[in-house]
Amino acid sequence: MKGNCLVLGIETSCDETSAAVVADGKELLSNVISSQMDLHRRFGGVVPEVASRRHVERITAILQEALDRAGVRLKDLSAVAVTQGPGLVGALLIGVSAAKALSFAAGIPLVAVHHIAGHIYANQLVEPLRFPLVSLVVSGGHTELIYMPAHNRFERLGKTRDDAAGEAYDKVARLLGLPYPGGPHIDRLAWEGKPVYPLPRAWLDRDSLDFSFSGLKTAVGTVIRQEEKVNPADVAASFQESVVEVLTEKAIAAVKKTGVSELVLAGGVSANSGLREALTKRCAEEGIRLRVPPPELCTDNAAMIAAAGTYRLWDGQTAGLDLNAMANLALA
Repeated sequence: MKGNCLVLGIETSCDETSAAVVADGKELLSNVISSQMDLHRRFGGVVPEVASRRHVERITAILQEALDRAGVRLKDLSAVAVTQGPGLVGALLIGVSAAKALSFAAGIPLVAVHHIAGHIYANQLVEPLRFPLVSLVVSGGHTELIYMPAHNRFERLGKTRDDAAGEAYDKVARLLGLPYPGGPHIDRLAWEGKPVYPLPRAWLDRDSLDFSFSGLKTAVGTVIRQEEKVNPADVAASFQESVVEVLTEKAIAAVKKTGVSELVLAGGVSANSGLREALTKRCAEEGIRLRVPPPELCTDNAAMIAAAGTYRLWDGQTAGLDLNAMANLALA
């Protein structure tokens, strides 16, 4: 089925309703994203029931817009790919239900995609992935190191034991009185301050590639409570330096451990300028080829799902109409 392969991707794992059309797993024809950020900001985080309801309201229009922008019709598609998990189960169900309906109506294959795999494959839309590789996936709910010897093959080298990096950013932003989502605000504020507070680095066990950011969040809270007057910019700079150092050094360690020469950054937090700068510097020092997706492909989007889904389609990994959403889907 390679050549002239058009895949419609659907992503509804959290608070973005997105649909995209990708040709041959690499050419982006359309990528429509409807964000709910303003809707959830008043609550200081994503409310699952509210997110699901908004997906229901937006999914049909977003799907049609993706097809229109790509200049294709339903009958032109080779398959429909959808995020099966992990994510908010109610939100995932909207996308899965829409994908199954389109698959049945158009008589085209249905492909289930893991959300983390999608983030990694966002890089495929810029330049072909070179295997074997290691990917550092950093998003709101995930901080993982993944080894990929080939397409559709994943081995998890490390994961977060508590808060993901993105969660830590949001929680620290709340401590500083910054709006949701906190990551971009802390990133901008950090450049205005200096890392003067000695915050901890959780290296965990010897040679461990796992992560832990819960203690760091607690340490920031202690600084804010105990200091008579804190400079928010200095707190942000100190926090970001701690997170970035751990992420960077463990990613470099994973590359050395596996013997690969390519490191792929993925996930929403990969848009963080401090992380990009640190990884670029360390990879240059170590002779490692670093792949970083453009900001528009860092956050949740359907283009990455369509790209990942294309390679699953080519491997014959299609799903039946009994496909169900899985909030805690394992990457395999």
